[in-house]
Amino acid sequence: VQLQASGGGLVQAGGSLSLSCAASGSFFQINDMGWYRQAPGKQRELVATITRARITKYADSVKGRFTISRDNAKNTGSLQMNSLKAEDTAVYYCNAAIQVGRFYPARTLWGQGTQVTVSS
Repeated sequence: VQLQASGGGLVQAGGSLSLSCAASGSFFQINDMGWYRQAPGKQRELVATITRARITKYADSVKGRFTISRDNAKNTGSLQMNSLKAEDTAVYYCNAAIQVGRFYPARTLWGQGTQVTVSS
């Protein structure tokens, strides 16, 4: 089972970007999904999470600007980022708690990072 993140890039401050995360391989279902980011010289931090029932949580720094969503049928997740600021510049990582079988505990997988650079 693998997670593949995509959609990063370079954007001017105030602009928008959309990140996607897709799970591939054989598994039962994806439980929680999330996006994290790591800026140079800083620790990885939570950006947003979403449960299978689509209950969301956001870091205070992105509330009102970012929207996390998911498609359970397609096993994908997305992060829509609007009103981007220079301080949003970071490598963004998706993660997901995946059950490989109905009676198996979920294990957390990480996708490869995708660079988001916001120029001021």
